[in-house]
Amino acid sequence: MAARKLLQLSSNKVFSRLSSTQAGKPPRVLITGGLGQLGTGLARELRKLHGEETVILSDIIKPEDEELAKGPFVFADVLDFKCLQEIVVNQRIDWLVHFSALLSAVGENNVPLAVRVNIEGLHNVIELSKQYKLKLFVPSTIGAFGPESPRNPTPNLCIQRPKTIYGVSKVHAELLGEYYHKRFNLDFRCLRFPGIISYDSHPGGGTTDYAVQIFHDALTTGVHKCYLKPDTRLPMMYIDDCLRSTVEFMMAPKEELSTRTYNVHAMSFTPEEIFEEVKKWVPELTIEYKPDGRQQIADSWPMVFDDSMARSEWGWEHNIPLEKLVEIMITNLRKVYNK
Repeated sequence: MAARKLLQLSSNKVFSRLSSTQAGKPPRVLITGGLGQLGTGLARELRKLHGEETVILSDIIKPEDEELAKGPFVFADVLDFKCLQEIVVNQRIDWLVHFSALLSAVGENNVPLAVRVNIEGLHNVIELSKQYKLKLFVPSTIGAFGPESPRNPTPNLCIQRPKTIYGVSKVHAELLGEYYHKRFNLDFRCLRFPGIISYDSHPGGGTTDYAVQIFHDALTTGVHKCYLKPDTRLPMMYIDDCLRSTVEFMMAPKEELSTRTYNVHAMSFTPEEIFEEVKKWVPELTIEYKPDGRQQIADSWPMVFDDSMARSEWGWEHNIPLEKLVEIMITNLRKVYNK
């Protein structure tokens, strides 16, 4: 697939800098929450570059046999500091990629659990990274902003007053990471991702997940029941651009970075706009709008992300616009559904 080739070419270029500075020794990477949408994809790309044994995937759920065959997997509960510590020491970890989190809508349904996983879990990985001098990556989100923030566009630095526990926990992560960087020289790095779209994972409870579900519905039921209003504009990104931004950002020299947290953006669209694009491939698709509690969340989020700082400071560029995203999703899901 062309998108995957672009990702691999870019990653090879970036990681050649690593080889030249560390005598070819690749980093050993631990990914928490690794069986989610981003973890399996990032592990796949890093293993392509440096071999199966360099990336240790971890989670608290049992992996499928297919995933287990791709490379090392360990049980890791982010709420158990000693468990994480043993993995870091025994596996000689250099980078820690912390994907464990409860997403926006799921977190609102279980706030105490979201506090434990999203905040207490972060405290464990950030303290562990300080202690063992790890490079730490923690993703943030469009949900880290609130209705008081400028929404179109939302700059890298502005007021942040999120209205979900997910957003609150991510602002906490951004600020704590910057503090640990300044106070303890921790190499903390954070990207605020838009909604991430991919064909090889199912929606996971986020407010932007309609933009994945619509493709599955187009090729199965033929009807998409959208929980957002037709004109609700939100930032989005195809997963290959997301993974590439993570790799490039992790490899960016420290001196190029003026901050530890950056917006990254690819496109913004509404349910109505993506519906019209999908209909070009599946003309019989229909849509029903039934806004629910997620509408209030979406109304407090950015409509368009300003990622000019990432583009100017470490060279971020997206490769996949909306039209190409729809083509990739439909083409690959047709194979899944044999259509």
